[in-house]
Amino acid sequence: MFNRKLQAAALVAAGSMFAAAFALAAEQKQQVPASTVITVVPKKEAPGGIPQSALHLKLNGKEAAITNLVPLHSPANPVELVLLIDDGARTSLGLQMDDMAKFIKQQRPDTRVAVGYMFNGRAQLAGPLSTDHNAVAQTLHLPVHGGAAISASPYFCLSDLAKNWPSNDPRARREVVMITDGIDYYEVRYDPEDPYVQAAMDDSLRAHLIVYAIYWRSADFLDRTNYGADDGQNLLAEITQETGGTSYWQGLGNPVSFVPYFDDINQRLENQYELQFTAEVGAKPELQTVKLSVSAKVKLDAPHEVYVYPGPQ
Repeated sequence: MFNRKLQAAALVAAGSMFAAAFALAAEQKQQVPASTVITVVPKKEAPGGIPQSALHLKLNGKEAAITNLVPLHSPANPVELVLLIDDGARTSLGLQMDDMAKFIKQQRPDTRVAVGYMFNGRAQLAGPLSTDHNAVAQTLHLPVHGGAAISASPYFCLSDLAKNWPSNDPRARREVVMITDGIDYYEVRYDPEDPYVQAAMDDSLRAHLIVYAIYWRSADFLDRTNYGADDGQNLLAEITQETGGTSYWQGLGNPVSFVPYFDDINQRLENQYELQFTAEVGAKPELQTVKLSVSAKVKLDAPHEVYVYPGPQ
């Protein structure tokens, strides 16, 4: 009996040691290749871009080795772009229709474009991603549902687009241009930790979206207040900065023209790079903070966070 108890105790001890060793192995980090898309726009026209040596990267506050900087300027680097319009926008958006159509037609011949509308928490695409830019431009229309908050929340709609991106091409850059007031009607008070905005950020990062936003008022009474404009603009800035894009607005009112914004977006699309680096990760995918600096006279935009995976995505 005594021997059996000793044997049992030994087995329990061995099991505990095995479990501890297994847990320790699971916590061990491994070095893996990873990448993200960044935008590097010269402040003055400078052909040839910037050297890889001009960039300095930290992940989660630790130095990370940059292994390559690949310019994404050729047809071998496909682009997919969705123009996502708030269906609750003021009908004066019709004044911008020609500029939106022109922007679609200005894209590279190989860029696949689609138009979508924010309605009831969904991103409803008017058609598939297509290189027939004239046909895509014809899917533009005035907001048809009308009424304030008809989108439910622009961040619900962005999450829906991220989760149901209309393509499975792993090579393509995914670009989104949102036209909305940015107000989250499910969390009307301004909250920088708005859970729906945070969820949209996470979904966008998982789907590798680069998000741009153009502020345009809706028909809601909040849009007639400074509070509403500040709220929406600040939330949109959170989303765009997190994903490596940018936001555009003109004071608290609607801009006279979208042309300067579209011109800037086009310049950014022509100055994007794939930043390849080595990251440290455990057994599960990790969202890691990104701090990227550059020792050159350029305008640099990069995601504030990136998902790092222990194996192939």
